Amino acid sequence: MRAIALIIRIISSINNIIGNVFSWLSLAIVLVCFTVVVQRYVFAVSHVWMQDLYVWLNGAMFTAVAGFALLRNDHVRVDIFYRPASVRRKAIVDLVGVILFLLPFCYIVYAYGWTFVARSWRLHEASGNVGGMPGLYILKSFIIAFAALVALQGIAMALRSVLVLAGREDLLPEDLRYESPLQEHHEATV
Repeated sequence: MRAIALIIRIISSINNIIGNVFSWLSLAIVLVCFTVVVQRYVFAVSHVWMQDLYVWLNGAMFTAVAGFALLRNDHVRVDIFYRPASVRRKAIVDLVGVILFLLPFCYIVYAYGWTFVARSWRLHEASGNVGGMPGLYILKSFIIAFAALVALQGIAMALRSVLVLAGREDLLPEDLRYESPLQEHHEATV
């Protein structure tokens, strides 16, 4: 059980580091977009590669931080039944959801994305826009990274569920444990 807890902590740490690093791209996106707007409307200058850049940064950021969002429970879900559920019921829902939906989804993204990304690398694909950025194949590689990081975090969720169902959630640090409905209610009122 301690090995399972260690695996959960390692996977969660990886997604936490990647999420914190890549979330800074949001600042870069704003700065590049602001620069494009100022150049266009103040100086009547436009660079297609800069327009590509902020779109590509956006794509890189959102695919790279998807596992981090899953770690933090920031993905959209219907909480009508999940939020008030007991910790044990949440663990069952997460375990079933990861096995039946999340991991197959990640596999499909990986399986179909691999040929798409490999072709892009083989061709050294660049922007379709004249004057656009080179290296589109690097951006497309984030599809594989997305599938891997989300799948890893899904595995960590499933393993956390196993610990909860085995009555060993105490092996995890507080930030990786389920919150009971009473904790959420208390935090909402404070």
